Amino acid sequence: MTQLEIRVDPTAMGVDPERLARIKPHFDRYVADRRLPGWLATVSRGGELVWSAKGGYRDREKELEVTDDTIWRIYSMTKPITAIAAMMLYEEGRFDLNDDVGRWIEALREPRIWTGGTPEAPETAAATEPVRVHHLLSHTSGLTYGFQRAHPVDEIYRAKGYDFAGYPDVDLATAVHDWCSSPLLFEPGTRWNYSESTSVLGHLIEIWSGQTLDAFFQERILGPLGMQDTSWWCPPEKLERLAMLYVTSNGDSLAYEDLGKHAHRPPRILDGGGGLQSTAHDYNRFMTMLLHGGELEGVRLVSNRTLELMTQNHLPDDGDLEELAFDSYSEIDYAGVGFGLGFAVAIDSRKNKSLISEGSYFWGGAASTAFWVDPVEDLTVSFFTQLLPSGTYPIRRELQQLVYQALVD
Repeated sequence: MTQLEIRVDPTAMGVDPERLARIKPHFDRYVADRRLPGWLATVSRGGELVWSAKGGYRDREKELEVTDDTIWRIYSMTKPITAIAAMMLYEEGRFDLNDDVGRWIEALREPRIWTGGTPEAPETAAATEPVRVHHLLSHTSGLTYGFQRAHPVDEIYRAKGYDFAGYPDVDLATAVHDWCSSPLLFEPGTRWNYSESTSVLGHLIEIWSGQTLDAFFQERILGPLGMQDTSWWCPPEKLERLAMLYVTSNGDSLAYEDLGKHAHRPPRILDGGGGLQSTAHDYNRFMTMLLHGGELEGVRLVSNRTLELMTQNHLPDDGDLEELAFDSYSEIDYAGVGFGLGFAVAIDSRKNKSLISEGSYFWGGAASTAFWVDPVEDLTVSFFTQLLPSGTYPIRRELQQLVYQALVD
């Protein structure tokens, strides 16, 4: 069993353990009143684990408690890993961030913009700007998600079979064609909309590398970083460690077994936007690599300069999501938050009304998981649970409060 071991004195790392201890009773209350079935959180400083706690059950119905090696569905916390994979290939000269994606994906060679009509009979106009690689990384491509139910184009995706509960029986290349042959919501680069952009990026990684996405991840990222429990599905020998999936219902959390079983078998589509399962130990390895500027224990994935570029705000006119986002599903608050190449970025903590340092970068997953990296405070934090949908409770903001109040230097 992989233990989350604290090998340093938290006080010597500028953290008050007694103040950090406030986190556990706070989230245990979520378990006691059944808002959450279980949870696990970690706090590291300088790349060293200084605190970890857990509570509740990975499977409430079977009375299986959360353990350090519980496997969680991280959903969109897959996206930063996919972004790093793409930028590894960028550093090899496989593409330029300004490249027209239509160079590799035929359906985007002459993109069309939604102007009106109905999902059955859309009215469109030719885009004046191509979809570029950096638009995919920053979710400014004009693509969308079928499950958002916020725009008629979302319904077009659903009519093609793409919703949260499942995709049609097709491969990734076919799925990419289905998304990219649909109208875009806006001119690329002008707005922000959470979307299949990262999944399209995953297909480009396959084209650029000549490998399937799972093979590339294993050979170039998961294996080198020692992320042994991070994979696209949970094999039989690890199923007992996999957290059950839950859905909120009138303040309660109920097991969602049918959707949860999707993780028990290899997926039809290797979804770079949300397909991975992982453990706290493994994702901490990934976060520590980020904190150290792209390197961990002698293994360098990207240069520190590449990571600095990725974690700057790339939204048009240096705006924030409150100004530029469509009314779409998101893992985070919009005010004072920009978006880089694969991560949300804190750009105005006063506007965000939070203690998080400007320059921090972060994201979360659909089952209410979250992480952030704060280079100013030399800090990484992760939170794992198993509740759909994300954003049901203000878990991420509450965790920020409880972490930053415990820093003493």
